Amino acid sequence: MDTRLLLASFVFLLSAPAARPQTGNDAALKAFAAPSEEWGRGVEAIIEEAFRACFKTYLIDGRVVTVRMPFAENNERAELSNGELEVHGGGKADPALLWNEVDQLIASADFKSYAAMLGDGREKVVALDLTSRTWSVNRDLFSVARMKADAYPGLPHRPYVFSDGTGIKSTDVYNYLYCVGRLGMDCSGFVWHVLSTVARRGGLDLSRALARSLRAPSPAVASLYFGTWYFKPKNKETVVVSDAVKNLRPLDLILFRGDSGDIVHSSVIQSIDRKAGVIRYLQSTDEAPAGERGVHESFIRFDPAKPDASLKDPSLEWSQRRLAPFEGEQSSRFTDDGDRYRAFPQYGGGTVVRLRSLAKPLARIAAGK
Repeated sequence: MDTRLLLASFVFLLSAPAARPQTGNDAALKAFAAPSEEWGRGVEAIIEEAFRACFKTYLIDGRVVTVRMPFAENNERAELSNGELEVHGGGKADPALLWNEVDQLIASADFKSYAAMLGDGREKVVALDLTSRTWSVNRDLFSVARMKADAYPGLPHRPYVFSDGTGIKSTDVYNYLYCVGRLGMDCSGFVWHVLSTVARRGGLDLSRALARSLRAPSPAVASLYFGTWYFKPKNKETVVVSDAVKNLRPLDLILFRGDSGDIVHSSVIQSIDRKAGVIRYLQSTDEAPAGERGVHESFIRFDPAKPDASLKDPSLEWSQRRLAPFEGEQSSRFTDDGDRYRAFPQYGGGTVVRLRSLAKPLARIAAGK
């Protein structure tokens, strides 16, 4: 993990209401970890601040573990569960509220038993049940051998994980929060968090501004109605942007299509280094390497000498690999985000949009107001 992000997660702990009073060293650490130290005071720093709010560091079973906000979407794995699998906040809750829930989970006796089990020195198979929000252990040698031989016995609502017994890792915490806690942010929930954070810094209440177009009964619940459906071409609140690299800017949304041509996944550009040829974008998804599931950063590398290149240009290198959420499950049909962005050319492939209502807030931020 990036050093500043790790330091920022420590600062998150230092800033918590129950934390001890800050010392001079604490203040210096907070200043060093501040997004402005790396990104200045423009929109890039505000986006980074919103991103860092989705990480928190804990001391668990004697280990320092930095936890990322899980990906979580209502009924994502409900096809065989004989019921609905709703997540806390519908995948749209504010990170601060979700961290309160995480704090309680990690302090629970059940989680402490879970952590102790993972550090007992014995190989095992851990079954995590989203329906009952429980976990169980199988130490049978045959079952362990099957898992190690890639004979995966899990179901969508009951994933299985191999543990070597050497202690809890960040991925184990993720598995517990996702399956037992059933909490996190879906892709549009994270994008809303970023957009609303930037809007607020620019003097705009995004919930109030978009409540009507979201068809929300009141601004107080507007975020619950925000989803990838909102980016349909007919929505007058969005502007489609040519995806040539030269046209892109921070806070633009990179959108990915599904089989029907509808937008099914959203992410947000944090920065564009036109000299080095690197676009950094942020997203929440569970189709990623195990240690990146949830909120994470991704990169697109392009040739600075070719600013007219489209994001669909195969010469661009997308760093984000797409893998099954749990090892052993069916892999994604796409190898990486670039493959996914170029998919479904009959519908135009992926697209880039920006919100009209954020034009004035962005101008205020740029002017330093």
